Amino acid sequence: MSEPTGASAQDLTLDEKASLTSGADFWTTKSVDRLGIPSLMLTDGPHGLRKQGGDTDHLGLAGSIPATCFPPAVGLSATFDPELAERVGVALGIESAIEDVAVILGPGINIKRSPLCGRNFEYMSEDPIVSGAMGAGLVRGIQSQGVGSSLKHFAANNQETDRLRVSSDVDPRTLREIYLRGFQRVVEDAQPWTVMCSYNRINGVYASEDPWLLTTVLRDEWGFEGIVVSDWGAVNDRVSGLVAGMDLEMPSSGGRTDAEIVAAVQNGGLAESDLDTVVDRLLDLTRKAQARPAASGPLDVDAHHALAREVAGRSIVLLRNEGGILPLQPSTSLAVIGEFARTPRFQGAGSSQINPTRIDTALDEIRALSDADVSFAAGYTIDAAPDSDAAALRDEAVAAASAADVAVVFLGVPAHEESEGFDREHIDLPAAQLQLLDAVLAANPNAVVVLSNGGVVALPFADRVPAIVEAWLLGQAGGGGTADVLFGVVNPSGRLAETIPLRIEDTPAFGSFPGEHGHSVYGEGLLVGYRWYDARRMEVAYPFGHGLSYTTFAYGDATASVAESGDVIVTVPVTNTGSVAGREVVQAYTSLPGSSVQRAPRELKAFASVLIAAGETAQVELRLRRAELAYWDTRIDGWVVEGGDYAIEVGSSSRDLRARTTVAVPGDEVVLPVTLGSSFDELLSDPVVGADFSAVIAEKFGTEGDEMLKMLGNFPVGRLDGFPLPRTELVALVERAQRG
Repeated sequence: MSEPTGASAQDLTLDEKASLTSGADFWTTKSVDRLGIPSLMLTDGPHGLRKQGGDTDHLGLAGSIPATCFPPAVGLSATFDPELAERVGVALGIESAIEDVAVILGPGINIKRSPLCGRNFEYMSEDPIVSGAMGAGLVRGIQSQGVGSSLKHFAANNQETDRLRVSSDVDPRTLREIYLRGFQRVVEDAQPWTVMCSYNRINGVYASEDPWLLTTVLRDEWGFEGIVVSDWGAVNDRVSGLVAGMDLEMPSSGGRTDAEIVAAVQNGGLAESDLDTVVDRLLDLTRKAQARPAASGPLDVDAHHALAREVAGRSIVLLRNEGGILPLQPSTSLAVIGEFARTPRFQGAGSSQINPTRIDTALDEIRALSDADVSFAAGYTIDAAPDSDAAALRDEAVAAASAADVAVVFLGVPAHEESEGFDREHIDLPAAQLQLLDAVLAANPNAVVVLSNGGVVALPFADRVPAIVEAWLLGQAGGGGTADVLFGVVNPSGRLAETIPLRIEDTPAFGSFPGEHGHSVYGEGLLVGYRWYDARRMEVAYPFGHGLSYTTFAYGDATASVAESGDVIVTVPVTNTGSVAGREVVQAYTSLPGSSVQRAPRELKAFASVLIAAGETAQVELRLRRAELAYWDTRIDGWVVEGGDYAIEVGSSSRDLRARTTVAVPGDEVVLPVTLGSSFDELLSDPVVGADFSAVIAEKFGTEGDEMLKMLGNFPVGRLDGFPLPRTELVALVERAQRG
């Protein structure tokens, strides 16, 4: 790399300043040669490097250099292991550095509001704590190699339908606690070099020109120090966006928006000082990129493929294993059924499509680990055309299943049903695949279903199949990772980062997703994902956090205490009571009985993936951040920790809770502004005049005062002239409260 530039905005002409605020082409920024300011390259991620050569585009239509395709976020998030995510980030940073890429575009941490979002394969979870912790791990890893990350898509980007214009209409508390909280954790914990603003509008305002989002929240509240880059084509009004805090427009506008910025400065519509602030941030990004030592190549393809295989195995969730049919024994004769076993779907479609260095197939890897006969039958086709020979394919599969000890049936969602750019229409597996499974089960009930899907699918066969392996989209080494889990080379430890519902009609956003006439109303509010199902005591196929192992774990008594920092420290002993080593994902959920605000029955606040040897006990410590116990109080437009005895439930999923304890958490003092519109209760709780007002009530009404306040507690004090004080005295009391 060249020596870092020492230039500042003051050294540039107006035209040069404006030029730095947009791309030179599809993937690079503009240079200013006279000052030694180089062009920087940004490329797609987030689960691999997509550096295109020759003709370029954003949707993966043009080819890109070979790179390691790690499991997409739908798989990686199921590991519940930020340290593993950090190792993946390191690998992504190394590959980016070798290719002289300054910023890799990822991770994506948008909340999975609905299973129908076409881009869910690229997002982490329905829960902001999981999304934030896993996203921060990736960012730390990437940036440890002197390469920038781009946290995306900021914010409330939860659908593909009309994604460039739709308004996500969401109330302030839900926006803060669900849709922004993960971004806040990544920014505060890991300081990504860039944040990518999303296409959509939020409550009517485009994210790319929202000063509240990009400056007030992101910079002033969270302390973000990097640059905001637009999603490709997300700019609506460039000058408004620049003032709002959107620094870099991508891709190139061909100079059009640069000219708009110059004209705005010249005609007084834009202060040049505002442009200088943006330019200095862009120059700081350049200095960070230039400070990276020259990367040494070539890429260790084998080492990164091995890491991809490890992560794939860790990403798999064992949903069901009745009768211990898994792990498979090498001596067991197998019928591998399903085209996905031979032609894997290992990543999503669109801008994150990686050109892998190699691809493992599950069929080959199963055969490599088996000592017995392994037959194969395609069973179905995976292209968009109808299966004209479906009956023949099904008959072939039935014959193979009949002749084997165990049938391993690969089912999944074809790529044409799930991609960036459009949302899914349903969560059902293709009818031909379900018919195939029925036929196989009739021939051989000893069946293992392996799923390949970027978003959850309905499982109407769950009670009829001995074992179900949720294998997501697992990257280029997914075939090996799948075989490792099937044969017990890897003990499965993945957990569901999103609930699997019984029906799409049961899901929180059903009926309001994807909206209409340019608006998507987030009517479910705070009750997203497992919060919704728990609040309604609704049955699900498999709950959030669920995942089985080839061993068993026992929990001891949990204890909790409040640290000096205000964080809650939870400790619980967990014993591996089985015969093989395994990982347990220990999850801590909180609730506050009698809370004054709406809350879900329980909310995840901390988790840890812990490797425990057979027969050993681990003392697992979980830190629940005080800041993440807070709710957003719309009365004061700020975070508040409500004091009280918090119930803490610790276990293996949101519905498999093994240990319980309580801890007294001191609350934040909330002082509400007092007016004549304040209620009796609010005036009574005011720290300045509350005691005096209480004395008035007691003097005038005696023992009947308490009963009266039950009826009038929420009544505005200024609505009843002369009650309980003359109007002039009541006004004086209110004014004294306002003065403090």
